[in-house]
Amino acid sequence: MNPETIKKASAVYFSLLKEKVIDENSEHFKNYFEPEVRQTVLLMADESGTYIIEAPKRIHLVVQPTGSVFATNFTHMKDKHKQIETKKHFHLMSIIIMAFLAAIDQNQAAKIRTKREGISFYALERQVNDLIMNWDSLLKAKPDFGAEERIDMKDVVTTWKFMEVDTEDYGLKKATRRTRIGLIASSMRLLETEGLIVILDRDDLPKVIPKQELFERIDYLYHDYDRYEMFKKLMTKEEDEHAENPSH
Repeated sequence: MNPETIKKASAVYFSLLKEKVIDENSEHFKNYFEPEVRQTVLLMADESGTYIIEAPKRIHLVVQPTGSVFATNFTHMKDKHKQIETKKHFHLMSIIIMAFLAAIDQNQAAKIRTKREGISFYALERQVNDLIMNWDSLLKAKPDFGAEERIDMKDVVTTWKFMEVDTEDYGLKKATRRTRIGLIASSMRLLETEGLIVILDRDDLPKVIPKQELFERIDYLYHDYDRYEMFKKLMTKEEDEHAENPSH
């Protein structure tokens, strides 16, 4: 392996570490597809516990779930994102993000619509509330619901039910992470910092516009994870099965 190859591969990899995604307009994108450079970058990624996603016009760098030198536990996540107060808030934020992903990960027409129109925080709040009310009903009939999936449903449901409900005239400026809209805002900021969404109209009627990078992450990475598909099924199947519930 010659020094020029190592130099190019290092430039590509460290650019990915900094930017998370590089597109076809970057010289690093072009350099990456030189066979020896690509092989070296993939080796660097594997050794550091990261993973390269090759989309048609972009290259993504993501951290593998386990064994990565860049992996962070809850404490590190809490230090980085001050809005995460406790593990139960972390779990609830994970549910909110997954509900958002399930909403946009549908057919092509739905993808085009959400890319054009986005999803408002208030529509997402209603969607999450419908989901959790379904789970609440299921827990009453089956107290161990969620145990098989290793999700603490009771904690998630209880935390959400007792959070303050925001209305559209409440205003995001007043919403805090202790309110439902505030927690949704915090959850969406996690995706925003990763460059996967755009948040519009923050102070009026905020909404989320998914970027192409997020759809690529879903198509080229998340669909390969059984747990993602399991979560997505929980987000949609239970809702469909309980559509007759008058609370919806």
